[in-house]
Amino acid sequence: MKKSSKRYISATVAALSLISATSCGTVVQTVSSPSVHTGMLSKGETISTTTAAESIITEDVTVTTAMEAATETGTKPAVSNKVMRGNLYDADGDILMFSQSDSSGKEVRMTNDSNKVAFANVLNEMSEGIDLTLDKTLRTPNPTVVEGGEYGQSVQLTFDADVQNAIYDYMASQNMNGCAVVMRSDGSLMAQVSYPSYDPDVYYGVETEEDLAWGTYGNKAFQNFPPGSCFKIMSEVLADKHGIYSLYDEGEWFFDGVSIVNWDHDTNGGYPMQRSLYSAFVNSSNIYFARAFDQIGKDAVLEDLDTIFHFGTDIECDFGVLGNNIEIYCNDDLRRTAFGQSYVMTCPIYLAALGREAAYGDMVRPFIVKNIVDTTDFNTVVEAGSKSNEVIGSIPVECRQNLLDGMSGVASGLGISVPAGYEFYAKTGTAETWENDFLYITGILKNTADDGNGVYTDYNDYNGSYIIVIQVRNPAYFGYSYASESAALYQGIVNAVVNN
Repeated sequence: MKKSSKRYISATVAALSLISATSCGTVVQTVSSPSVHTGMLSKGETISTTTAAESIITEDVTVTTAMEAATETGTKPAVSNKVMRGNLYDADGDILMFSQSDSSGKEVRMTNDSNKVAFANVLNEMSEGIDLTLDKTLRTPNPTVVEGGEYGQSVQLTFDADVQNAIYDYMASQNMNGCAVVMRSDGSLMAQVSYPSYDPDVYYGVETEEDLAWGTYGNKAFQNFPPGSCFKIMSEVLADKHGIYSLYDEGEWFFDGVSIVNWDHDTNGGYPMQRSLYSAFVNSSNIYFARAFDQIGKDAVLEDLDTIFHFGTDIECDFGVLGNNIEIYCNDDLRRTAFGQSYVMTCPIYLAALGREAAYGDMVRPFIVKNIVDTTDFNTVVEAGSKSNEVIGSIPVECRQNLLDGMSGVASGLGISVPAGYEFYAKTGTAETWENDFLYITGILKNTADDGNGVYTDYNDYNGSYIIVIQVRNPAYFGYSYASESAALYQGIVNAVVNN
């Protein structure tokens, strides 16, 4: 894959098969906070010295050694930039990545052993990560002289390394193949974790390769797949906006030689029924929302999705571009779009932004750059980072409460325990993909004292809301058929967030 400073979501060719039937390593002591690198390692900081054969990516995962990878893709040419990259820090000032020169004066990019696996597919260049995305900023000459060479300025990210590691460790302990995204209510990303990850030392000096960028070990939070019924967060609002509050639901709808079925069509003795919008959302009726989109029509659906939810037009973020996909060629596509199938694709980061909008009525632009700081002094801010609370989409005021009521109803059925002072809202989704079924929970731990307008100069004492999205790609391993069954996994992620 060709490297680029502007990252786009993967649009896998295999998605073309997903069409409707009639559709034309070692943990060391944590670096003290804040920590500053000036080209020399400080006491308590290490880089791994294990060989490629000794390095481990994740438990029970076969990996390619650095030598094998180099043979396949070619070794990375020596860095020619005169200015070496500055440091990457987490929100607390803990070091994530830094540079120093080797004996020949060439730049060596290194990671803190405490964080390297959990952050590998988010930060590292071989995964087309943030280190590559922010290359220009990191190589902009530091405003003050840095001992040991010519260095660029540094970047403080919004990630919390403790939370990132805790989530990764939990996912590894459960063998939960997938990802988890945690967003604060101001739009900042607190964590984006993908399992399995890899040991970057194994691949150091190797060009970007597909499996690390978008494959098995890639950042799943930034990959596009069908979202399933999490899409109904948007469908519910569109139905409400167009006054569709009651529809006939027979559990299995036959038309044009195909059918749409509800998940409980063969177990619910209540069919056929006249169903309310609230019931359709809480019970996740495919037929209700398919009929609603049929009534609204293609043009109005596409316009509303883009205007209200920024679903259609790319969302430019400081970490790349969120480029959702939606294509409607016939009535069957339109109907299946209503429950997140057919040609609909998005990523868990977008679902987090969508969850934030559901909770507060406004979608804000996701971001990860808190500040640009002096490499010699973390506390000296050179330039403020990305704007927080930047509204890019809004639900009509009159449609907000019905959505919250529905998400409260879904949440009550999941049995998630949240801290005192928080309310929980959620939507589940089971998506058919070209790989297998993916399970999603898009949830919001809403602090009752958080109005969604908070501006935070320091996240150390953050007590706002958390939008948490999980994606489970191996449901068969757990014996799950529906997303609601993954509530125990979701609880584990919630615990990792609120206890760190």
